[in-house]
Amino acid sequence: MGDVLWTPPADVRERSRIGAYLRWLAEHRGLEFADYAALWEWSVTDLDGFWRSVWDHFGVVAHTEPTATLADPAMPGARWFPGATLNYAENVLRMPGLGDDDPVVIAHGQTRAPQTLTAAELREQVRRVAAGLRRLGVGPGDRVAAYAPNIPETYVLLLATASLGAIFSSCAPEFGTRSVTDRWRQIEPKVLVAVDGYRYGDKPVDRRGEVAAIRAALPSLEHTVAVAYLDPDGPAPDGALPWAELAAPTDEPLTFAGVPFDHPLYVLYSSGTTGLPKPIVHGHGGILLEHVKMLALHHDLGPGDRFFWFTTTGWMMWNFLVSAPAVGAAIVLFDGNPGHPDLGGLWRLAAETGTTYFGTSAPFLLACRKAGLVPREVADLSALRGVGSTGAPLPAEGFTWVYETVGTDLQLQSLSGGTDVCTGFVGGVPLLPVHAGEITCRALGARVEARSADGTPVLGELGELVITAPMPSMPVGFWNDTDGSRYREAYFELYPGVWRHGDWITINERGGCVITGRSDATLNRGGVRLGTAEFYSVVEGLDEVVDSVVVHLEDDEGGAGELLLFVVLAAGLELDDALRKKICRELRTALSPRHVPDEIHQVRAVPRTLSAKKLEVPVKKILTGTPVDDAAAKGALANPESLTAFAAFAQRRPAPEAPARS
Repeated sequence: MGDVLWTPPADVRERSRIGAYLRWLAEHRGLEFADYAALWEWSVTDLDGFWRSVWDHFGVVAHTEPTATLADPAMPGARWFPGATLNYAENVLRMPGLGDDDPVVIAHGQTRAPQTLTAAELREQVRRVAAGLRRLGVGPGDRVAAYAPNIPETYVLLLATASLGAIFSSCAPEFGTRSVTDRWRQIEPKVLVAVDGYRYGDKPVDRRGEVAAIRAALPSLEHTVAVAYLDPDGPAPDGALPWAELAAPTDEPLTFAGVPFDHPLYVLYSSGTTGLPKPIVHGHGGILLEHVKMLALHHDLGPGDRFFWFTTTGWMMWNFLVSAPAVGAAIVLFDGNPGHPDLGGLWRLAAETGTTYFGTSAPFLLACRKAGLVPREVADLSALRGVGSTGAPLPAEGFTWVYETVGTDLQLQSLSGGTDVCTGFVGGVPLLPVHAGEITCRALGARVEARSADGTPVLGELGELVITAPMPSMPVGFWNDTDGSRYREAYFELYPGVWRHGDWITINERGGCVITGRSDATLNRGGVRLGTAEFYSVVEGLDEVVDSVVVHLEDDEGGAGELLLFVVLAAGLELDDALRKKICRELRTALSPRHVPDEIHQVRAVPRTLSAKKLEVPVKKILTGTPVDDAAAKGALANPESLTAFAAFAQRRPAPEAPARS
């Protein structure tokens, strides 16, 4: 894989937080590591030693100390730091290295004027809101739900909820009623905090009707708190408490409930494209340790940094972003349309806020590239030293574009992980160079391997992504899954005792990784397996193609099956034979003759989740006869109407011939 695009400076160990950690290991543990590979190997072999070093090096504030580090390493159900009590919010609000007057939350959006909270102001707001929740009867184990965007109130609510030992859950306000109630009926929240609406670009979006429907559908609700976000002067809905009353001045001190290491902190949800979304429960301790490790040692964040990731409150990257004050970094929040007024908007935001680390999705970077944008020409990005990309694989041309148009001295980190672990388990690190098209390394403490079809580990070839040792941020469990059966079925059914993630990965000799799409959406023709990401890289590299989705309909008789490609074309273009031939020629040349589609069709849109992931599997189900409503939960889609074209296409297609009877 790819050319070297960035090399660590010679003094990286003197300048980086991972360098300080290596010096600490030498001084306090007598451990010396020649390179990252040796450090990684130790971190996934001596789990006790590594994770205890993270606890000690970052000075985790505990109410009672643990009696061990890893009491039981068996998966599922590994027991971390037994006996410890602590609080996630207490550790975040410590904000090491920041003074009371230092900005820690810098919030911009398209609905209201920018806001900045200093460290002292953030603690004060959390103190007041925690007292307000206590007045509403919220205590340990109660659920508090936020139907709210990426704004300071949502963050304050998370920290206040956690401080009480209560459990937080958020849905972005672009989620429809059904999506929200499918999630929250499962966890039965006591308190709902909701906005009245928001602006997306210059378009106002009123959500009062959805809030009323959500309230009516949740009999567990005892209180609703209204945030007047779209209309600051608007009245609170009947029976709802205004946010200002929840956050009213009080003399109550800010206190933190000391809870067990695995006490539920928040509930995240699988995308819920088929069936009910899985309610994934994450714990205080596991999230804290995993996030400080990634943010400090991998992203090199600390005091003086301003960390931005474009995300909504419905994606785990929001949860990851807002942990950054735990390592002393300020966070930049943004709510709105990232393409308004143009694709330069977020880059200008980075300049205006002094962002030092700019996180986004691979589709956003590729859209900027396709639009011919040169970010350094539209914004002063001199403060930027890191760019993060996730949400989909970033192909080599995306890497090259970043270094050609954003900056040559920054470190680009492509990372992958998931809602399930609320982190990236493969990503970048300051100690290693960046290669085009390649995720730099497996993260510390994450024993990621590739497995062949028969379950043996492979190097240098495509395999199932598995994790063969426990991580503290693996879920505490699924909500209401008392016997753990749904949890085991989700990750441990194929390889007992080993976490199967559901992605294809290739790990090369130097530890670099390439993820090539979901293993349940693989193109496997004539024994040549190909991840969909490589396919899209070729097709969407064409100027005419804006978006695409490909599905392989297997042949039960063992033949090649059918490969169907659906393309969204640039405005004004129609798919004709000349363009079909061009697409086929590119695929034959770049991939293989076996990956030339049998049919290419034009569609208006590719179905995507609310976090912008393509939905190959539901499309495949629809094309093989599954009704639309059974193939995908429409409320989990950003564009549910996109499925109807595939249903109509499936109806027009001739039914497959039944095999002749002998």
